[in-house]
Amino acid sequence: MMRSILFTLLLAGVFVNLRAQTTVVHGTVRSEEKALVFATVAISNSRYGTTTDPEGKFYLDKLPAGKYNLVISALGYAQKNIPLNLKNGQTLHVDVEMKESHAMADEVVVSGTMKEITRLASPVPVEVYSPAFFRKNPTPSIFDALQNVNGVRPQLNCNVCNTGDIHINGLEGPYTMILIDGMPIVSGLSSVYGLSGIPNALIERVEIVKGPASSLYGSEAVGGLINIITKRPQNAPSVSADVFSTSWGELNTDLGIKLKAGKKADVLTGINYFKYSNRIDKNNDNFTDVTLQDRISLFQKWNFNRKNKRVFSLAGRYNYEDRWGGDISWDRSYRGGETRYAESIYTNRWELLGSYQLPFKEPLMFAFSVNDHKQNSVYGTTIYGARQQIAFGQLTWDKKIEEHDLLIGTALRYTFYDDNTPATVSLGGQNKADKVWLPGLFVQDEIALSKSHKLLLGMRYDYNSVHRHILTPRFAYKWNINDHNVLRFNAGTGFRVVSLFTEEHAALTGSREVVLTQKLEPERSYNANLNYHRKFYFMSGSFLSMDASAWYTHFTNQIIPDYLTDPDKIIYSNLDGYAVSRGLSMNMDLELNNGLKVMAGASFLDVYSKNNQTSFKNRPLLTEKWTGTWSISYKFPGTQVNLDYTGNVYGSMQLPVLGDLDPRSEKSPVWSLQNIQMNYSGFKNLEIYGGVKNLLNWTPGKSEPFIIARSRDPFDQNIVKNAQGQVIPTTDNPYAMTFDPGYVYAPNQGLRTFLGVRVTIR
Repeated sequence: MMRSILFTLLLAGVFVNLRAQTTVVHGTVRSEEKALVFATVAISNSRYGTTTDPEGKFYLDKLPAGKYNLVISALGYAQKNIPLNLKNGQTLHVDVEMKESHAMADEVVVSGTMKEITRLASPVPVEVYSPAFFRKNPTPSIFDALQNVNGVRPQLNCNVCNTGDIHINGLEGPYTMILIDGMPIVSGLSSVYGLSGIPNALIERVEIVKGPASSLYGSEAVGGLINIITKRPQNAPSVSADVFSTSWGELNTDLGIKLKAGKKADVLTGINYFKYSNRIDKNNDNFTDVTLQDRISLFQKWNFNRKNKRVFSLAGRYNYEDRWGGDISWDRSYRGGETRYAESIYTNRWELLGSYQLPFKEPLMFAFSVNDHKQNSVYGTTIYGARQQIAFGQLTWDKKIEEHDLLIGTALRYTFYDDNTPATVSLGGQNKADKVWLPGLFVQDEIALSKSHKLLLGMRYDYNSVHRHILTPRFAYKWNINDHNVLRFNAGTGFRVVSLFTEEHAALTGSREVVLTQKLEPERSYNANLNYHRKFYFMSGSFLSMDASAWYTHFTNQIIPDYLTDPDKIIYSNLDGYAVSRGLSMNMDLELNNGLKVMAGASFLDVYSKNNQTSFKNRPLLTEKWTGTWSISYKFPGTQVNLDYTGNVYGSMQLPVLGDLDPRSEKSPVWSLQNIQMNYSGFKNLEIYGGVKNLLNWTPGKSEPFIIARSRDPFDQNIVKNAQGQVIPTTDNPYAMTFDPGYVYAPNQGLRTFLGVRVTIR
């Protein structure tokens, strides 16, 4: 009996001793003496992983003995790979120094599938850009910052007021959905006027999906979506400030402050102020070359600490902007009159958005956004007053059942729009505000066929109170060929309900008459996209990532404004035929261990429409055939000095000329905007940067006799018309033109220097 007891105690001791020999890996993750919070630390091809705490520390235990690869990644930093040979009972301390990177991140993304997933694991290709990428070319707004993203182009729509929208793969701005933290906050009026007021300093990352995403996001996500993810308050520094000014007199200020509201909440407050009041007329057309602006944006985000780490966040933004462009001698006393021409725009907008995880065992998430946009604009003597209100609510259930990862949701969107144009006039001539209800249901199933193969099936049903039933299916397939090669195929449909006067800036400026030949029906699209991603890791520590995509999108009912049939009119109708957007896109990220980093991309676009009555392909105006972007950075060894060289180049575009006598070019030349910057970060909490924008001093007017047609007669007081109402040539008007500022395809701002300072206190 005693021997049995001793033997049992001996076995227990051995068992306890073996359990005590747990293998542990712990350490810290830092970058230039700064702790990295929420960095991902994982054992490759295993279930072992964690994230760093507020001090940058991590801890992995109960690891079996063997040879592994420890992978450390963080948004905005180059991924680190550390080989491990773990022995039983070993405790290993690892300190990791991360290098800042502008390459597209491999961190968690949400835009492709509406749930958090690593970028490489996502069946939908998502491009991710960190703040480090946008700091290579400092800009006062996210609208300007996107100019160095391959396949994405900020398009100016007016020479006078400089408003614009975002083109993706050659498609007009209204085909692009803009979201903040996953909520459709920017749409309609804001597609034109609201993109300038998002503080860059509060952006955590920007996610871009190219191709239709209507099965998850509904109307407007036809050409793609841009999701602006703001910082989590707990991740942000205590105080941050970024101030820069240019030799043209522009001043931009970003300020961020993080506070704790007791133990229950973290609060992040951001302020952006932009001022430009310098009247410059270098092309001598009597009009301002750049619109004068006075803009302030206030942003605040609350993250509440709840039991079981349930999510509750609330954010709000207020944006006010006063901008005008026009006659160099204009002031507010001339607003709306016929003495001095200007386009004066007052924008007043607020937004509220949030996410709340319901207190149930099942993961149920309710998200909402509300915004109110007031527009008070004057285009010469044309007064445009508009108000848009959008309320959006969405409930999703995320459930994993064996190989199935389900997402089921329901959404409701209400849009109110009213203005003083024919867009909101009833048949009896009375004002009738546009009110649209859009309830929807959607389901998505991500199926793990095997370790290397995933299949995603999705379907969305919407009921538009005006256009009735809308169905949008979606299909995606991902093949992980190995750890460094991924192949994706996506297909789906999209739809877009057109709000003409909130989106088409040309319908309000100049002297053209707006003509609608029919009731405009919703546009529909059918898309297929093939994406290949390859990564190379070198023993020297260098890194290369390559990404290539081919896409094809077919549109029916597309609405293309006709500027060419009659130079005095803009004619809108649904296309009696079809339209196509197809092309190839390639991106390359290269990081060498000597401090050189290169990011380059190129896109080749074939965009056209075809009428059933003709056999000709019509290429839309202001659409380039090819485009390229690059960012080259170098850190000088042994110093805290960085050099950044960024730029873009665009192929020829067809331009909106005014008739056969117009002396301006029908096609734009190949043009490029290039910038260089140097920054020094050797001071504690302080960084100084400066450089030159538009190194080539390129502006579109240098090769043209003029840019704005009849800029010295903006009210058409000195034109002569024939009996048919057509303008005829005269000595004063040899080209038979009326005033028109729509001949625009690039910024009219030449070379300028800039100098700035950033302060970060953690």
